[in-house]
Amino acid sequence: MKTRRTWRNAPKKSQESEQRAAGVARALGSSPGAFRGRWAWVAGSVAVLVAGLVGTWLWLGGEEESTPPDPRARQYKDFNACLLTDDKGITSGTTAATVWEGMQEASGDTRVRVTYVPVTGEQTAENALPFMNGLLQRKCSVVLAVGEAQVKAAEQRADDHKDIRFVTVDGTKKGVNITAARSGDGDGLKDTVADTIRGVVEASGV
Repeated sequence: MKTRRTWRNAPKKSQESEQRAAGVARALGSSPGAFRGRWAWVAGSVAVLVAGLVGTWLWLGGEEESTPPDPRARQYKDFNACLLTDDKGITSGTTAATVWEGMQEASGDTRVRVTYVPVTGEQTAENALPFMNGLLQRKCSVVLAVGEAQVKAAEQRADDHKDIRFVTVDGTKKGVNITAARSGDGDGLKDTVADTIRGVVEASGV
């Protein structure tokens, strides 16, 4: 009886052994894929982390580099010379371009800021006045005007702003704070502009 029971139990152990072996085989067979999947996930996570760190480093580095002032940057005085032109601006070959050259020459010598504003829309004194008023609000110490409408606007405001030097090109009005310049003078126009700005800067003591 004992022998019979032993013989009957033997197949069960054999079946259990085979099942265990099959399970191990399946685990071993599937493990490379699992490892590959796990390592792929880990590698992807590391790549995202590294990209984030590099981006942060670049952002912080760029911020640090842009914060300090450039020692080579030109330091300007608190002085503005402003030009009012027609809608063509300072296009090469125009009278305004010659005036602008004189302004830049004076800026190079005196380190004053120079800017220009074109009058858009109708080229009339009435339309130019708001642009002229905008320059006066900027506290421009020298205001230059080129073009019939622009010159008329400057002449209208000159009497109300005796502390500002006006340079009118081909203007007709005279005044203690108005410097008349002629467009036909060629380089003489550029020199008149540059000399006027230099004189005002020197007189202001800035």
